[in-house]
Amino acid sequence: MPRNTKRPKPAPRAMDEERGDLRIVGGTMRGRKLLYSGDERTRPMKERVREAVFNLIGPRVVAAHAIDLFAGTGALGLEALSRGAETATLVEQHFPTADIIRQNVDMLGMAGRAEVYPGNAFIWSQRQLPPVDRPWLVFCSPPYVFYTEREAELLALLNRLFESAPPASTFVVEADERFDMSRLPDPEGWQIRAYPPAIVALHTS
Repeated sequence: MPRNTKRPKPAPRAMDEERGDLRIVGGTMRGRKLLYSGDERTRPMKERVREAVFNLIGPRVVAAHAIDLFAGTGALGLEALSRGAETATLVEQHFPTADIIRQNVDMLGMAGRAEVYPGNAFIWSQRQLPPVDRPWLVFCSPPYVFYTEREAELLALLNRLFESAPPASTFVVEADERFDMSRLPDPEGWQIRAYPPAIVALHTS
């Protein structure tokens, strides 16, 4: 084979066991695998953390509209649908990754309940917020570096959604130790849990 010949790009796949199989961990779609590109820019929330988060949310997921702001694989939004959320919006600015989310949505038969928005979450929040006829379940799990390089934008995004959210909405923010959770809106109202290296904050109204 000529030295300069490029290898074909691998197709999306389900994560293998060595990487911690990426799958739905609860609800009606429990055990269903999700496709994952392997791109290092995509950092799925660890399965044990996702399960712990949904245990904290409990029945508040039922009939909510899930908003997965930095969706990556879409695991959080799709997990919410599996556990009883009525609808979901999954926002992902990396177009190839957004395409994989669409494949996961189709594969799980969720096309009628999940909207994939291929764009920037900061811009989306200024243009296209979902209806307020049901509580929101908002997940903010961006690349950790955003908390240092784009902190002001992230806080503005969360404040905008916090002010717009209907009653009984729930917010979940995942960061690492570099981010000061006391800078979140209504700082006294958050439950903080550590799942090293992740730190998760949960707010219910």
